[in-house]
Amino acid sequence: MAFSLTVDNKNYNIDVSGDMPLLWVLRDELNLTGTKFGCGVAQCGACTVLVDGEAIRACTTPISSVLGKVTTIETKEDKEVSKLQKFWVQEDVSQCGYCQCGQIMNAAGLLKKNSKPSDDEIVKAMNGNICRCGTYNKIKTAIKKAVVEA
Repeated sequence: MAFSLTVDNKNYNIDVSGDMPLLWVLRDELNLTGTKFGCGVAQCGACTVLVDGEAIRACTTPISSVLGKVTTIETKEDKEVSKLQKFWVQEDVSQCGYCQCGQIMNAAGLLKKNSKPSDDEIVKAMNGNICRCGTYNKIKTAIKKAVVEA
């Protein structure tokens, strides 16, 4: 089937099966490889992207259900993503770095819904994103700094 998709403010026309996960459309069809494959069952958060500002798991979201604008870690125009990336570097969050794209995108989704989240709200929102290196405290600090800069 043919689908029109807006990703990072660029329009794409693709011809894929409607049940193809958004993750594979991004990575295999559009060559946007910043979004990572982790578990494949929406449990780890490595594949998190935004659809109309809402954090979703791209590994289990069929392309046929994506009706809004997709924002990936590769965006150059999203202020929350850019701000979070700055503080991620400043706080030296990444160790292996594999999960960090999904972490940043989930945090951006949080800040789009709640520009001044409490510590508890940050922890609750980020709870579904797994970091095997255990950099959760640094992640929370980076998000809190992004909130202050808002």
